Amino acid sequence: MAKKIMVVDDDPAIVEYLVSVFKDNGYETCSASDGEAALGVLEKEKPQLITLDLEMPNEWGPRFYRKYTQKDEYKDIPVIVISGLAGIHLAIRKAVATVNKPFDPQEVLRIVEQTIGKP
Repeated sequence: MAKKIMVVDDDPAIVEYLVSVFKDNGYETCSASDGEAALGVLEKEKPQLITLDLEMPNEWGPRFYRKYTQKDEYKDIPVIVISGLAGIHLAIRKAVATVNKPFDPQEVLRIVEQTIGKP
């Protein structure tokens, strides 16, 4: 079974780009445009890793992270923060990595492979 990555970002271009990078490299994907929608997608899709933007409408990334990590079945899902905000390394201290926008897709793939392995 292929490994699944959930992309959570309010910028449709970023979501489309990351989804295509992950799919082109053999991963399954799912996505959500904000933290509020992401909870439903998380429960339905059960990804092995989440890429998470911080600043989004309706519900910010850190709040979504707090909510999903309070549930036993999801608390160990690793998260990679991908954001254009300054100080992103402080927003979610347990993130496996923080990547600034604009980002190098090869760097993101390297982090994914180190975290959950190849697809």
